[in-house]
Amino acid sequence: MLLRGLTWLVLFQLLGTALNVLVLPMLPGPIIGMLLLFVFLLLRGEVGEPLSQAASGLLRYLPLLLVPPAVGVMVYAEQIAADFWALAGALGLSLLLSLLFAGWLMQKLIERQVRREDQA
Repeated sequence: MLLRGLTWLVLFQLLGTALNVLVLPMLPGPIIGMLLLFVFLLLRGEVGEPLSQAASGLLRYLPLLLVPPAVGVMVYAEQIAADFWALAGALGLSLLLSLLFAGWLMQKLIERQVRREDQA
């Protein structure tokens, strides 16, 4: 079961990489593959047991992905400190824009939900 789920994950990543090379060079292949997997699961309506088991197995190792960025911060601490205000401004601006967009999107989704309930 686990092997079948991992095969599905790798297959979608390979499809995304192929689309990246052939059609969409501006998006990374794994992101395209993740979107394809998302659409596949939406159309299917459920996450199968093999895929769920493979994803659960991989989630255990997710904290390991934080090790390289932590090492990078420690190694390049001087360069980061030199550009601290530029980084802080960029992060602050992106946070503000993300919050505004998320709030706007939530309002639109709530309005859509109310319209659906009124029609039913």
